[in-house]
Amino acid sequence: MTTFDNGFPTYLVTLLNGMAQPGYPALFLLSFLASTLLPLGSEWLLALMLVKGYDPVTTVTVATIGNTAGACTTWLVGRYGGGWLISRFFRISDAQRQRAEDWYRRYGSASLLFSWLPVIGDPLCMVGGLLNIRFSLFLGLAGTGKLLRYALLAWATMEISG
Repeated sequence: MTTFDNGFPTYLVTLLNGMAQPGYPALFLLSFLASTLLPLGSEWLLALMLVKGYDPVTTVTVATIGNTAGACTTWLVGRYGGGWLISRFFRISDAQRQRAEDWYRRYGSASLLFSWLPVIGDPLCMVGGLLNIRFSLFLGLAGTGKLLRYALLAWATMEISG
C-alpha cells in the first residue's frame, strides 16, 4: 500500500491547519470589508502579520480570498441592486452613471485587474455587475489583480523586515 501525496492535498491540509491561528479570521474579515464600498484597508494587517512571523503563502491566500469575496459582493450589488443604490443611496445622476459606463466600455473588462486600487476599485466592481460582465471573467480578473497586489506587498514587507 502506498501513501497518496501529490502536493496539493498536503498543502491544503497545511493551509487549513494554519487558519486556526487567531490573525487569519481577522485578516479575512478586514480584507472582505475593504473590498466592499466601505473605506477600509487590509494591507496594514497583512504586513503586520508577516512581520510577526505568519506564513507568507497562507497570509496572502487568506487576504486574497477575503478581498475577492468582497469584490464579488460588490459585483452582486451592481448586478442585482446597483441601479437603485446608485440613484437613491449614492445619488449619482444618470449622466454621471453614463460617463462611468462609457469609461468602463472604453477600457474594457481588463480594467478589473485594477479593482484593488483605492477609490476606483470598488466602483469598477459595481459597474462590472451593472454591465453584466460574466461572473467567471470578473472573478478571474479581479482575483488575479488582488493576488498580485497582496503578493507584491508581502514580498516588499519580507524584503524590508529582513
